Amino acid sequence: MISQTLMDKLLQLRLPAFREGLREQVSNPQYAQLSFEDRLSLLVDLECNRRLDSRTQRRLKQAEFPMQATVEDLDFSPERGLERSLVLELAQCNWVDKALNILVEGATGTGKSYLACSLGVAACRSSYSVRYLRTARFLLTLNHARQEDSYLNLLRSLSRTDVLILDDWMRDPIQLSAAQDLLEVFDDRFGRSATIIVSQVPVSDWHARFPDPTLADAILDRTIHNAYRLNLLGDSQRKLRGFRTISHT
Repeated sequence: MISQTLMDKLLQLRLPAFREGLREQVSNPQYAQLSFEDRLSLLVDLECNRRLDSRTQRRLKQAEFPMQATVEDLDFSPERGLERSLVLELAQCNWVDKALNILVEGATGTGKSYLACSLGVAACRSSYSVRYLRTARFLLTLNHARQEDSYLNLLRSLSRTDVLILDDWMRDPIQLSAAQDLLEVFDDRFGRSATIIVSQVPVSDWHARFPDPTLADAILDRTIHNAYRLNLLGDSQRKLRGFRTISHT
């Protein structure tokens, strides 16, 4: 029997997994064959794993990914042009430690967002903070923050984020004020934190889409010269899934 006092104290110490594991050990006679140290080690491992999982789930929630995506579920078919060894290397997240970027290019529907989110999930699992943002909405948020006098607080919050994912990059025209805001964001992040940029527009066309060439030079200097580039090929994954669905009905 476990004394209620002990269980209450484990509850007060916020050791729920340890508490549950202890209850399991007492009720299961097989644990009696283990030494005290082995049993204690199992309980500590339970608590550590529970806390690690809770922190990971919290980071995943805060990231606000638009889809459930993992590197394990990526399609590495040859026609997609996705190098398995490189992606698996990136999933180890050493690029985050080095404050490097990743540029994900490809036509509409080729799975760019899924790839970016899967790398973001890998970063969350590796204890990094991640935020997923659609570029157009992000620029509106920056503009509103400037008007509401919360601009500097937002910039500080973004600078503390280990991995920033900007999706639909260059999909819409970039206004001068938005380009200035982007430079502020990338200035804070350059050499300190990592960014994933997802775009259906080729990198070679980015410069011309900025309203000011000086701003374009500054932003691209902070984003493309220290980046891995992943170029997805092939047909739209949405179209292929649609064909598969029709063929099975």
